[in-house]
Amino acid sequence: MKFQAVIPARYASTRFPGKPLAVLGGKTMIQRVWERVSDVIADAVVATDDLRIADAVKSFGGRAVMTSENHRSGTDRCAEVASGSDADVIINIQGDEPFIDLEQIKAVMDCFSDPHTQIATLVRQFDPAAGFEALFDPNLVKVVIDDNGFAMYFSRSIIPYVRGVEWQNWLDSATYYSHIGLYAYRRDVLLELARLPQSSLEKAESLEQLRWLQNGYRIKVAQSDSPTIGIDTPEDLEAAEKYLDTLK
Repeated sequence: MKFQAVIPARYASTRFPGKPLAVLGGKTMIQRVWERVSDVIADAVVATDDLRIADAVKSFGGRAVMTSENHRSGTDRCAEVASGSDADVIINIQGDEPFIDLEQIKAVMDCFSDPHTQIATLVRQFDPAAGFEALFDPNLVKVVIDDNGFAMYFSRSIIPYVRGVEWQNWLDSATYYSHIGLYAYRRDVLLELARLPQSSLEKAESLEQLRWLQNGYRIKVAQSDSPTIGIDTPEDLEAAEKYLDTLK
């Protein structure tokens, strides 16, 4: 089975313009992501709509593909690359996670040993020590999983609801999982997903993956305990610099 990693990268960002070209420890963020991913997947490509990013990728020996400016999401950008790819599986890598755990990438790759897997993603078991307020946070997307390891639903609300138990005791009464936004798709499935219109559940929760579930696609789930360090703001970049210093 042939895998291709696609790293969508946009220059425009409300909270952090030019983020892919931000320098972290002497290298641009997009270079750090590309180099790290390439340790696991030889066929790694940056998908961008900005020549500055494409030129930066080529300057460090990476591969970049220019894509449309009109894509609504990273998934759509990946699909454009997939339309000209001969890979069996496309892995969508977040371009703002320079410390992505390679074991997480391998975990989603392993999901495709199951022939029923159309899409794969990651979850993390929620630590009750983080407290109910952390679980209640709508930015922490919750997931429920069936007995065969497939996602049943994703929500910004707390799922499952524990009937007959005071909410303060829910963490002691059920196991909760949070979503880690790393996706992989069979190539033909990804091309189908890009043609789907937004669904009612997706609009309600602002979660793209609900469009796929609502249209009958199955999402295989792998579990990971590794922390994720995303960079969304200049302040996050400063924190990442400090973290990088601890690794030296």
